[in-house]
Amino acid sequence: MATRGQMIRMKMSDDAEIGVYHVGPTGDRRGGLVLIQEIFGVTEHIREQCDLFADEGYEVLAPALYDREVPGFEASYSEADIQRAIEVARQLHDFEISLKDAQTCIDALKDKGPVFMTGYCYGGSVTWAMAARSGDLAAASGYYGGMIPTQASLEPKCPTILHFGAHDHGIPLPGVERVAELHPEVAVHIYDAGHGFQSDRRTDYHEPSATLARQRTLALFHANGG
Repeated sequence: MATRGQMIRMKMSDDAEIGVYHVGPTGDRRGGLVLIQEIFGVTEHIREQCDLFADEGYEVLAPALYDREVPGFEASYSEADIQRAIEVARQLHDFEISLKDAQTCIDALKDKGPVFMTGYCYGGSVTWAMAARSGDLAAASGYYGGMIPTQASLEPKCPTILHFGAHDHGIPLPGVERVAELHPEVAVHIYDAGHGFQSDRRTDYHEPSATLARQRTLALFHANGG
Protein backbone atom coordinates (compact mmCIF):
# COMPACT_ATOMS: atom_id res chain seq x y z
CA MET A 1 0.00 0.00 0.00
CA ALA A 2 1.57 3.27 -1.15
CA THR A 3 1.60 5.98 1.48
CA ARG A 4 0.60 9.50 0.49
CA GLY A 5 2.35 11.73 2.99
CA GLN A 6 5.93 12.91 2.85
CA MET A 7 8.99 13.06 5.05
CA ILE A 8 9.74 16.65 5.98
CA ARG A 9 12.56 18.05 8.10
CA MET A 10 11.81 19.69 11.42
CA LYS A 11 14.10 21.38 13.93
CA MET A 12 13.78 19.96 17.43
CA SER A 13 14.38 21.60 20.82
CA ASP A 14 18.10 20.75 20.75
CA ASP A 15 18.43 22.26 17.23
CA ALA A 16 18.78 18.80 15.69
CA GLU A 17 16.91 18.46 12.41
CA ILE A 18 15.10 15.14 12.05
CA GLY A 19 12.73 13.58 9.58
CA VAL A 20 9.02 13.75 10.33
CA TYR A 21 6.35 11.98 8.30
CA HIS A 22 3.59 14.48 7.58
CA VAL A 23 0.22 13.79 6.01
CA GLY A 24 -2.68 16.21 5.75
CA PRO A 25 -6.31 15.43 6.52
CA THR A 26 -8.80 14.10 4.02
CA GLY A 27 -11.88 16.30 4.03
CA ASP A 28 -12.65 18.56 6.99
CA ARG A 29 -9.84 18.82 9.54
CA ARG A 30 -10.76 17.29 12.92
CA GLY A 31 -7.49 18.11 14.64
CA GLY A 32 -3.83 17.30 14.81
CA LEU A 33 -2.31 13.96 15.75
CA VAL A 34 1.21 13.09 16.83
CA LEU A 35 1.78 9.40 16.11
CA ILE A 36 4.81 7.77 17.69
CA GLN A 37 6.70 4.88 16.11
CA GLU A 38 7.52 1.40 17.33
CA ILE A 39 11.18 0.68 18.05
CA PHE A 40 11.51 -0.18 14.35
CA GLY A 41 11.37 3.43 13.15
CA VAL A 42 8.95 5.28 10.88
CA THR A 43 8.36 2.18 8.79
CA GLU A 44 5.84 1.66 6.02
CA HIS A 45 3.46 0.26 8.65
CA ILE A 46 3.72 3.44 10.72
CA ARG A 47 3.24 5.63 7.64
CA GLU A 48 0.15 3.61 6.75
CA GLN A 49 -1.26 4.17 10.23
CA CYS A 50 -0.67 7.90 9.77
CA ASP A 51 -2.53 7.83 6.47
CA LEU A 52 -5.45 5.95 8.00
CA PHE A 53 -5.85 8.63 10.67
CA ALA A 54 -5.51 11.32 8.00
CA ASP A 55 -8.39 9.65 6.19
CA GLU A 56 -10.42 10.31 9.36
CA GLY A 57 -9.65 14.04 9.22
CA TYR A 58 -6.43 14.39 11.19
CA GLU A 59 -3.24 16.18 10.22
CA VAL A 60 -0.56 13.75 11.35
CA LEU A 61 3.09 14.15 12.32
CA ALA A 62 5.25 11.10 13.07
CA PRO A 63 8.81 12.01 14.10
CA ALA A 64 11.71 9.71 13.19
CA LEU A 65 12.99 9.65 16.76
CA TYR A 66 16.24 7.83 16.05
CA ASP A 67 17.45 10.13 13.27
CA ARG A 68 20.21 11.57 15.43
CA GLU A 69 21.75 8.17 16.12
CA VAL A 70 20.74 6.19 13.02
CA PRO A 71 19.44 8.46 10.26
CA GLY A 72 16.61 6.97 8.22
CA PHE A 73 16.36 3.91 10.47
CA GLU A 74 13.70 1.41 9.37
CA ALA A 75 13.99 -2.11 10.75
CA SER A 76 12.21 -5.26 9.66
CA TYR A 77 10.88 -7.90 12.06
CA SER A 78 13.81 -10.25 11.45
CA GLU A 79 15.58 -11.37 14.61
CA ALA A 80 18.73 -9.43 13.68
CA ASP A 81 16.75 -6.25 13.05
CA ILE A 82 14.77 -6.69 16.25
CA GLN A 83 18.01 -6.89 18.24
CA ARG A 84 19.38 -3.83 16.44
CA ALA A 85 16.18 -1.89 17.13
CA ILE A 86 16.34 -2.82 20.82
CA GLU A 87 19.95 -1.66 20.95
CA VAL A 88 19.06 1.69 19.38
CA ALA A 89 16.03 2.22 21.63
CA ARG A 90 17.62 1.14 24.90
CA GLN A 91 21.30 2.00 24.55
CA LEU A 92 21.84 4.67 21.90
CA HIS A 93 18.76 6.86 22.20
CA ASP A 94 17.65 8.89 25.22
CA PHE A 95 13.94 8.45 26.04
CA GLU A 96 13.83 12.03 27.29
CA ILE A 97 14.72 13.24 23.79
CA SER A 98 11.72 11.34 22.43
CA LEU A 99 9.46 13.25 24.81
CA LYS A 100 10.93 16.58 23.77
CA ASP A 101 10.56 15.70 20.08
CA ALA A 102 6.94 14.73 20.67
CA GLN A 103 6.30 18.10 22.32
CA THR A 104 7.88 19.91 19.36
CA CYS A 105 5.44 18.13 17.07
CA ILE A 106 2.55 19.00 19.39
CA ASP A 107 3.67 22.63 19.32
CA ALA A 108 3.62 22.61 15.51
CA LEU A 109 -0.04 21.56 15.52
CA LYS A 110 -1.64 23.11 18.58
CA ASP A 111 -2.45 26.53 17.14
CA LYS A 112 -4.68 24.90 14.51
CA GLY A 113 -7.00 23.07 16.90
CA PRO A 114 -7.02 20.13 19.33
CA VAL A 115 -4.00 17.81 19.31
CA PHE A 116 -4.16 14.09 20.04
CA MET A 117 -1.47 11.45 20.46
CA THR A 118 -1.15 7.77 19.81
CA GLY A 119 1.77 5.39 19.60
CA TYR A 120 2.69 1.73 19.40
CA CYS A 121 5.20 -0.30 21.43
CA TYR A 122 7.96 2.22 22.20
CA GLY A 123 5.52 4.86 21.03
CA GLY A 124 2.94 3.64 23.50
CA SER A 125 5.35 4.39 26.31
CA VAL A 126 6.06 7.84 24.86
CA THR A 127 2.32 8.49 24.58
CA TRP A 128 1.73 7.57 28.23
CA ALA A 129 4.59 9.78 29.40
CA MET A 130 3.43 12.71 27.26
CA ALA A 131 -0.14 12.39 28.49
CA ALA A 132 1.29 13.08 31.95
CA ARG A 133 3.78 15.74 30.88
CA SER A 134 2.17 17.88 28.22
CA GLY A 135 -0.66 20.27 28.91
CA ASP A 136 -1.39 20.58 25.21
CA LEU A 137 -3.04 17.23 24.45
CA ALA A 138 -6.79 16.80 24.10
CA ALA A 139 -6.59 13.01 24.49
CA ALA A 140 -4.10 10.14 24.18
CA SER A 141 -4.28 6.45 23.22
CA GLY A 142 -1.26 4.27 23.95
CA TYR A 143 -0.68 0.77 22.57
CA TYR A 144 1.31 -1.90 24.45
CA GLY A 145 4.04 0.34 25.80
CA GLY A 146 6.52 -1.79 27.73
CA MET A 147 7.55 1.09 30.01
CA ILE A 148 4.01 1.97 31.06
CA PRO A 149 3.88 -0.46 34.03
CA THR A 150 7.23 0.87 35.27
CA GLN A 151 5.86 4.42 35.00
CA ALA A 152 2.46 3.55 36.45
CA SER A 153 2.59 6.40 38.96
CA LEU A 154 2.42 9.05 36.22
CA GLU A 155 -0.81 11.05 36.23
CA PRO A 156 -2.31 11.79 32.79
CA LYS A 157 -3.40 15.39 32.28
CA CYS A 158 -5.80 14.47 29.47
CA PRO A 159 -8.33 11.70 28.81
CA THR A 160 -6.24 8.60 28.13
CA ILE A 161 -6.85 5.00 27.14
CA LEU A 162 -4.39 2.11 26.93
CA HIS A 163 -4.33 -1.11 24.92
CA PHE A 164 -2.49 -4.32 25.88
CA GLY A 165 -2.44 -7.91 24.68
CA ALA A 166 -3.30 -10.60 27.21
CA HIS A 167 -0.63 -12.84 25.65
CA ASP A 168 2.14 -10.22 25.47
CA HIS A 169 5.17 -12.05 26.90
CA GLY A 170 7.10 -8.80 27.26
CA ILE A 171 4.47 -6.99 29.34
CA PRO A 172 3.21 -9.27 32.13
CA LEU A 173 -0.45 -8.80 33.01
CA PRO A 174 0.14 -8.06 36.71
CA GLY A 175 1.91 -4.86 35.67
CA VAL A 176 -0.96 -3.91 33.37
CA GLU A 177 -3.49 -4.63 36.11
CA ARG A 178 -1.49 -2.42 38.47
CA VAL A 179 -1.82 0.47 36.02
CA ALA A 180 -5.58 -0.09 35.89
CA GLU A 181 -5.76 -0.23 39.69
CA LEU A 182 -3.85 3.03 40.11
CA HIS A 183 -5.81 4.82 37.39
CA PRO A 184 -9.54 4.13 37.51
CA GLU A 185 -9.98 7.16 35.25
CA VAL A 186 -7.97 5.45 32.47
CA ALA A 187 -9.67 2.78 30.36
CA VAL A 188 -7.11 -0.04 30.24
CA HIS A 189 -8.26 -2.42 27.51
CA ILE A 190 -6.85 -5.96 27.41
CA TYR A 191 -7.24 -7.91 24.17
CA ASP A 192 -7.05 -11.61 23.34
CA ALA A 193 -3.80 -10.98 21.48
CA GLY A 194 -0.04 -10.73 21.80
CA HIS A 195 2.38 -7.84 21.47
CA GLY A 196 2.15 -5.71 18.34
CA PHE A 197 -1.36 -6.88 17.48
CA GLN A 198 -2.08 -3.66 15.55
CA SER A 199 0.55 -4.37 12.89
CA ASP A 200 -0.39 -6.63 10.01
CA ARG A 201 3.35 -7.14 9.41
CA ARG A 202 3.74 -9.09 12.62
CA THR A 203 2.96 -12.68 13.53
CA ASP A 204 0.98 -11.37 16.50
CA TYR A 205 -1.35 -9.33 14.27
CA HIS A 206 -4.91 -9.87 15.46
CA GLU A 207 -7.43 -8.18 13.20
CA PRO A 208 -10.44 -8.17 15.57
CA SER A 209 -8.35 -6.60 18.33
CA ALA A 210 -6.75 -4.12 15.95
CA THR A 211 -10.13 -3.04 14.63
CA LEU A 212 -11.65 -2.64 18.08
CA ALA A 213 -8.66 -0.74 19.45
CA ARG A 214 -8.77 1.64 16.49
CA GLN A 215 -12.51 2.20 16.98
CA ARG A 216 -11.94 2.97 20.66
CA THR A 217 -9.12 5.36 19.81
CA LEU A 218 -11.23 7.29 17.30
CA ALA A 219 -14.17 7.38 19.71
CA LEU A 220 -11.89 8.86 22.38
CA PHE A 221 -10.67 11.54 19.99
CA HIS A 222 -14.21 12.35 18.81
CA ALA A 223 -15.40 12.67 22.39
CA ASN A 224 -12.66 15.21 23.14
CA GLY A 225 -12.99 17.70 20.34
CA GLY A 226 -11.75 15.65 17.40
